Amino acid sequence: MSTPVLGVQGGAYPAEGTWAATVGWRYQKSDRHFVGSEYQGERDEEGSQVINNVNLADLSIRYQATKRVELSLGVPVFMGTRSQALRAQGELVERYQTQARGIGDIVFSARRWIFDPDTHAGANLQLGIGVKLPTGANNVTDTFRVLSGGVISNAVRTVDQSIQPGDGGFGILADFSAFKSLASGKVSVYASGAYLANPQGTSGVLTYRGGEGERLMSIADQYLLRGGAVFPVPRSTNLSFSAGLRVEGVPAHDLLGPSDHFRRPGVAISVEPALNIVRGKNGATIGIPFAIYRNRVRSVWDEVRSGHGDAAFADYLVMAGYSRRF
Repeated sequence: MSTPVLGVQGGAYPAEGTWAATVGWRYQKSDRHFVGSEYQGERDEEGSQVINNVNLADLSIRYQATKRVELSLGVPVFMGTRSQALRAQGELVERYQTQARGIGDIVFSARRWIFDPDTHAGANLQLGIGVKLPTGANNVTDTFRVLSGGVISNAVRTVDQSIQPGDGGFGILADFSAFKSLASGKVSVYASGAYLANPQGTSGVLTYRGGEGERLMSIADQYLLRGGAVFPVPRSTNLSFSAGLRVEGVPAHDLLGPSDHFRRPGVAISVEPALNIVRGKNGATIGIPFAIYRNRVRSVWDEVRSGHGDAAFADYLVMAGYSRRF
């Protein structure tokens, strides 16, 4: 799920009839377990924590149909591994790894500047609507180590929901992006956000988890909010530094449709510094959001069984992107 980053910071509005291509990359290592907002440090101490390593590349193509309307296509490529522990009678026996990779869920979007770019060079609001197609595999399998009758053996199962390239459902994406220049254009503030609504309840893919209420993988909504400010780097004409907050997560209850079966709802709030460069038709950015708050909230199944599952969060993300206008 992606949204416009900083409006037209660093350059003019795209001209009608022009194209732009962007390649983005996101890396995260999720290995810090939380129940609610409480960090489960004992998992690290005993070496039983789950360790997810995820690389997500994203190729997007944008076409400026008019001076106010933009059309875009986003194609993600997912690569993930999950290291997990095998227990016997409460004791850690061994660790093993599963993996998945492939094309993710493709998104088509249309966005429109609300105010005329010719008269609003220093401030504007862009609204967008799109559709997510279930093009990514959501039932990738790998070999697991399982304990049965005191004997450890191999079994082929679907990998964990957190490293499946797709979620198996059609989705509706709504997003916005806004900016305003201050101090004669030397500083700008920005805000952007997106909500992905997945009306379908479950994908029908088995989780191989114990409880009946978590037997199938849920198709959950997702959301993202960002806001902050952009400052020029001293003695530079094409470098800027941005800093703000990033909020992203999965709700326990979807906006549309059922929310039952297995999901790990939660929210992560991060401080998001980034360095941006714009030179002619080219632009690049690199940012490292650092988490300052994480909360694995209760799912519908947690509420039914009066329990509270955990989830592994990352301490930081590494995000980079390159774009070129044509």
